[in-house]
Amino acid sequence: MALAQRLAARIAAEGPMRLDAWMAACNAAYYAGRDPLGASGDFVTAPEISQMFGEIIGGWIGDLWARAGRPPARLVELGPGRGTLMADAQRVLARLPGFGAAVPLALVETSPVLRQTQQRQLAGEWFDRVEDLPDDRPLIVIANEFFDALPIRQCTATGAERAVGHVAGTTFEPVTIPSALGTPGEHGEAGAAVAAELGARLRRQGGAMLVIDYGYADAVAHDSLQALRHHAVADPFAAPGESDLTAHVDFTALGAAAGLRGWGPVAQGVWLARLGIEARARQLQAGAPPAVAAQVAAALVRLTAPAQMGNLFKVMAMTAPGWPVPAGFEP
Repeated sequence: MALAQRLAARIAAEGPMRLDAWMAACNAAYYAGRDPLGASGDFVTAPEISQMFGEIIGGWIGDLWARAGRPPARLVELGPGRGTLMADAQRVLARLPGFGAAVPLALVETSPVLRQTQQRQLAGEWFDRVEDLPDDRPLIVIANEFFDALPIRQCTATGAERAVGHVAGTTFEPVTIPSALGTPGEHGEAGAAVAAELGARLRRQGGAMLVIDYGYADAVAHDSLQALRHHAVADPFAAPGESDLTAHVDFTALGAAAGLRGWGPVAQGVWLARLGIEARARQLQAGAPPAVAAQVAAALVRLTAPAQMGNLFKVMAMTAPGWPVPAGFEP
């Protein structure tokens, strides 16, 4: 039975679906059977724009590990996409003596299609959930555009909760239902649960977490649910399982759930500049053909310019007790 039919049958039997249940069902189906990235997919992430992004993160990881005393640790990426970010990061980390032997790689990925793509260029262990990660050493966790795809709940100004209903044929539409949430706005309970699990792990095991995503750090109620299909905005209630459903990340709530010392969030453009992305761009442009130099310049603008990804995307780090101040967040 197709996903739309299953969801329609569930709504007919149980009543309107809460928004978080709808997002969970749609995104599970969406990611299970496709590679959504690139020109032929639905969206492009920062690692696919330029190698500079993953290289900067690789430098950040290596610097943090060195300042922490070069301990045996585990490098973790949540939702690694095609593995591009980590492949670029590891190219930098390979130049750091002792890192490869001391810090094995673990990847949390539920999509069989994306996991196969990752396995073609990365060597590591794969896990379905953060709860399954080993507990034998500190964790250095990277989460780039991971939390935005996790389900949210929405509470209206009147205290009702957003849900999804079904009408004649195969049409789904937003409706409201009574709610005990109380506080208007978006509530990322799934993301908070992941952050809480990782926060508890880091307090026990040591380590740090780096979160990069589009989101906010204020107390304003937001309605940020969106769907992307073929690089264009789509109806989040049409064609379930055929669009990427996301919402902006509440960094304040995420940090509170983790319960660790937090750094930032700061704008992605500012953070990348602090870590030297402009110098790396000049290196890549030096001696390159004009077309390649122009591509590097365009990628730099896209990643850092305030009107592009520079302000919309935020960067936040969280560290376990005793771990050093991470680069890019120094006062």
